[in-house]
Amino acid sequence: MSGGGFGNQNAGMTEQEQQMVKYMQMGMESCAGKTIMAGVMGGGLGAMFGLFMASMRYDTPMSQPLPVHNPNGTTVAAAPKPISDLPLRQQLKVGLRDMYRSSLSSGRNFAVVGAVFSGTECAIEGLRAKNDLWNGVAGGCITGGVLARKAGPQAVAVGCAGFAAFSAAIDAYMRMPEDERSRPIA
Repeated sequence: MSGGGFGNQNAGMTEQEQQMVKYMQMGMESCAGKTIMAGVMGGGLGAMFGLFMASMRYDTPMSQPLPVHNPNGTTVAAAPKPISDLPLRQQLKVGLRDMYRSSLSSGRNFAVVGAVFSGTECAIEGLRAKNDLWNGVAGGCITGGVLARKAGPQAVAVGCAGFAAFSAAIDAYMRMPEDERSRPIA
């Protein structure tokens, strides 16, 4: 009698289906699969975040005025006319365009962060052949440094330290036993 217990997840599957499940699991456990999945999921989360933040931008009395386009093709930084004074159709056009741009920008940024962190953490874990807190710390340091590389060496150091500390805190919390997580911190 083979595979009659709870552990047999492929019960009732044909050979071809079992082979497909095996290939999908191998793909998701590979560094390339993890990196792609983190990039896609990060992009989706970032797009939603950007959409939400752009929609809130116009709720404040401190909202920025619209740019003014001069007849000679130049753009002046600010207009005296607030968005709320425009006709409804133009308000919607401006708001939706801003929401799209913000969503695209945030989605791209979150995708890069997710993919770089996941890829470096997975590669470090593969090189070290260990699954511990230090993989995430090193992956966070590399991610923070890569993201801050255009701002100079001091920004690289701060980005490395910040991402490493955040990664260590999250990883330490996630590795806690379940009964300790339910207790309040204070």
